[in-house]
Amino acid sequence: MDPALLLKGLVMGFSIAAPVGPIGVLCIRRTLGSGILHGVVSGLGTASADAIYGCVAAFGVTAVSDFLLGSQFQLRLVGGLFLLYLGVATFRSVPAREAAKAGEGRTGGLAGAYASAFFLTLTNPITIVSFAAVFAGLGLGAAPEGRASAALLVFGVFAGSMLWWLLLSGSVHLLRSRFDHTRLVWVNRLSGLVIAAFGVASIATLAPF
Repeated sequence: MDPALLLKGLVMGFSIAAPVGPIGVLCIRRTLGSGILHGVVSGLGTASADAIYGCVAAFGVTAVSDFLLGSQFQLRLVGGLFLLYLGVATFRSVPAREAAKAGEGRTGGLAGAYASAFFLTLTNPITIVSFAAVFAGLGLGAAPEGRASAALLVFGVFAGSMLWWLLLSGSVHLLRSRFDHTRLVWVNRLSGLVIAAFGVASIATLAPF
């Protein structure tokens, strides 16, 4: 086991996850509305998808990577539409605490949080290019003896990504008690607008001009 290689993976995973995009907004909103577990599970979905893309790049699964890269238009379109749906649903949603008091169950809440974050991350296949470039630069994955090193690096990426989501969810959770019903309503509305804007931007990039 090479500690330096694991550290590289940790830094890479943390750096990939840290920029606040639609998943970050979802994580913050879910932590404020439903608690730290929902935020962490959302991050877990993203980290899982990153790990899958990392494996595809590291172990040279050419057929899979070629299919995903060749389907960028369709994947980005679906991802953009899904972001629009999530944005509208978030904007119109009742704060989770009030929904729970009203007797609305949370069945599938954690599963839904994981699945939505996982799906949104998978609809960005360009991530494979980033991982492939890094692994190629490090000379990993091409030879049998490099497989263990590649697996260690992928694990580091997953762990680094999860470290970011834990830090983000934990930090937001500390502020959760300061948000009453009115503030949570505005969090939902602002989050919905931001998420929908990401969806519009994603679809706009597909335009031929």
